Amino acid sequence: MTEPLDADTGPPWARLDQRMLLVHPITEVVRFIPVLIGSVILGTSSGNPAWSIIPLVLIVGFALTRWFTTTYRVGPTHVELRTGLLQRRELSVPRSRIRSVDIESDLLHRALGLAVVVIGTGQQADTGEKFKLDALDARVVPALRAELLAHTARPAEGPEIPAVGIAEDEAARAQSTAREIGHWQPRWARYAPLSLTGFAVIAPVVGLAFQYGLGEVVFESEAAQDIGERTVAAIVLVVLGLIAAIVLVVSLAACTRYLATYLGLQVLHDGRTLHLRYGLFTTRQITLDLARFRGATVNEPLLLRLSGAAELEAIMVGENPRQKILPQAPRAAVERTLAELLDQSAGRKELAPLAQMSAQLTRHGPVARRRRYFRALSPVVVLAFLVLVFALEGPIPPWWWLLPGITAVIAIALAEDRYRGLGHTVLPRTDTAPAWLITRSGSLDRDRDCLEAPGVIGWTVRQSFWQRRSGVATVIAATAAGKKHYRIHDIPLPQAWPLVEAVTPGALGHR
Repeated sequence: MTEPLDADTGPPWARLDQRMLLVHPITEVVRFIPVLIGSVILGTSSGNPAWSIIPLVLIVGFALTRWFTTTYRVGPTHVELRTGLLQRRELSVPRSRIRSVDIESDLLHRALGLAVVVIGTGQQADTGEKFKLDALDARVVPALRAELLAHTARPAEGPEIPAVGIAEDEAARAQSTAREIGHWQPRWARYAPLSLTGFAVIAPVVGLAFQYGLGEVVFESEAAQDIGERTVAAIVLVVLGLIAAIVLVVSLAACTRYLATYLGLQVLHDGRTLHLRYGLFTTRQITLDLARFRGATVNEPLLLRLSGAAELEAIMVGENPRQKILPQAPRAAVERTLAELLDQSAGRKELAPLAQMSAQLTRHGPVARRRRYFRALSPVVVLAFLVLVFALEGPIPPWWWLLPGITAVIAIALAEDRYRGLGHTVLPRTDTAPAWLITRSGSLDRDRDCLEAPGVIGWTVRQSFWQRRSGVATVIAATAAGKKHYRIHDIPLPQAWPLVEAVTPGALGHR
């Protein structure tokens, strides 16, 4: 952050909407529910009900002070925010550095006609500090967003994409200035269980239940004891039933989260900015400055890839390294949105065949394949050795030997898939588009990264001890966008330097 401007210059300071006095106490009380529960237990056990009331009064009182201690102003060159009661903070953001303006409205905000505005800059992305205005009147948000993103607009600027609650005629005018390049469809929800989001939702709940005695109830119950005394077939059936129940619950959780998060998703492109709008309970509107756009990533986890689906993420300077454009969706829809995004960002009016997706990748050779097999099979060898040790000490069940055998089959398939997914290529520069670095790697979580050559700011050619013995290297393209480092794994060393020169001519100097 830069130093704040002189308080005596510029426009007057403004406060947040007064209706936030109803929002913040509720959100803070929900946030501190564990503390309030503890205070109730303490007050009940001590016989003094005041212990139950004091924390509630303090939490509500602290929430109310935010309105009195928070002011902001939008000046000609900077946007400033003052906040804090005990520790006063002043944030100042140059308007030229504003790279995104996000708008959020949960159910409570929407009921009160409010919205949350989050201003994104590269510096904030690095420090984790956010310029957040919670909350403003939803009717003033469109004009504020247009003003904050004025430096990205065309000379003849059209209306902005509307926020929640503005008139329908204004929304229609906004639609005429932006073109839809992607939209969500309900049938895409079937892809949600093919990712790990369901496990991410269920795992904390199950872990908390086991922490509070669910394991003892399940495994020490009479039913569990009866099962333990029955045949192996009965135990297998019970295990399969539990697995099916877990898959069902995880799938339902994933679909629920998917629908709640991405319902009604629209991706709109006006030539200078990219607009995303989605959400069921909490609606979000994200506006990205395409001057900061450096490419895109097509994410293909194993199950999604087998079902013909993928995810699309933007590579933006200073933004979330995994800024999602399309969630789990058919690969055809992902490629169509990516084609329009890349071609329009390059300034072309007509879509050309998407070379970034159709380009043939260069394989990395037998050494890369051997290294993937070695890494995948090493744990199998350790497992087989442990089984052998137990077998030498005494008789073991024959099915124990199935463990290294089944693991070996899985490891071989994984190693081969990782090698087949490994590759890279460079699309040369043309009169209408820059050069592109295309790299792909991974199996369980495979990424195909499409990075513009002008976004590459440095290179690293790294060799471990075993890579030096094998004659391969890992080439790392450094950039200020996205994941910051894009790796090309186990490329033959003679190909490394020509690759660097092809992407950024002259980067090697006299080499």
